[in-house]
Amino acid sequence: MSVLIEGLPDAVALRCLARVPLYLHPKLELVSRSWQAAIRSRELFKLYDPMRDLWITLPVLPSNIRHLAHFGVVSTAGKLFVLGGGSDAVDPLTGDQDGSFATDEVWSYDPVTREWSLCASMIVPRAMFACCVFDGKIVVAGGFTNCRKSISRAEIYDPENNVWDPIPDLHRTHNSACSGVVIAGKVHVLHKGLSTVQVLENVKQGWTVHEYGWLQGPMAVVRDELYVLSHWLIYKQERETRKMVVSASEYRRRIGFAMIGLGDDIYIVGGVIGPERWNWDIKLISDVDVLTLGSERSVWRQVNPMTRCRGTILGCTQMRI
Repeated sequence: MSVLIEGLPDAVALRCLARVPLYLHPKLELVSRSWQAAIRSRELFKLYDPMRDLWITLPVLPSNIRHLAHFGVVSTAGKLFVLGGGSDAVDPLTGDQDGSFATDEVWSYDPVTREWSLCASMIVPRAMFACCVFDGKIVVAGGFTNCRKSISRAEIYDPENNVWDPIPDLHRTHNSACSGVVIAGKVHVLHKGLSTVQVLENVKQGWTVHEYGWLQGPMAVVRDELYVLSHWLIYKQERETRKMVVSASEYRRRIGFAMIGLGDDIYIVGGVIGPERWNWDIKLISDVDVLTLGSERSVWRQVNPMTRCRGTILGCTQMRI
């Protein structure tokens, strides 16, 4: 690699390039071959601190499944992963699902090469399942198979070796979607409508069942603590107790949004504003609202809206490069 910036050591030049917003990287690659190599290097991404309040559009997922929904999405090993799910389209005449309800497909997106790649398939096709990163690997559990039957099977993916292995099954299943969160290094799986929480601390030992009686609703983990939006109030959920943090009543007509923790904040992204009593218009929104925790008085604020998307959010995760 030739000198990146005349008069500067390459280590310093990399730090300069690392301050350029990610969306400008394709233009930087046009400067020279050495800049192109630097922009695509892992060293640069180790230095990169993304600018806040900026949306970047990724290439379209090259799956053959139209209207992909009910999938899992996580980030590990410096890549974004989209797992399973199936077609969300329904034949208007028969009511049948358009294609597969559940698949075993796994796709990864590399932000360095800006390309999607097809990974090893899951052992079991599934949709509406729990999906988490556990010790750098991806754990999936529960959900529904292609015949729309709920399952208890679980498996784990090693991104370095591109291999799936079975792990102990969940102890309980339920005819409803399940979700997963990682708290204190443990995977917690919850089924909608069940008060039990199934916890994975050690893959060899399997799952343990706890009657925590957690609130139902959208969840976000911030600084290893769980927050739940229930009845338009946000609670900090402890193991068996909870504390009300702030009201979210201004979003009571908002559905289909994503709720995620990032840094010290809770983000509510996109969604649909339902009709009022005398107004049946439905509004698809791209708004992003943020609640900063830890201060004496938690206050909502708006940041830049999404640039290409609006309406129901099908998947949302924190991208770790």
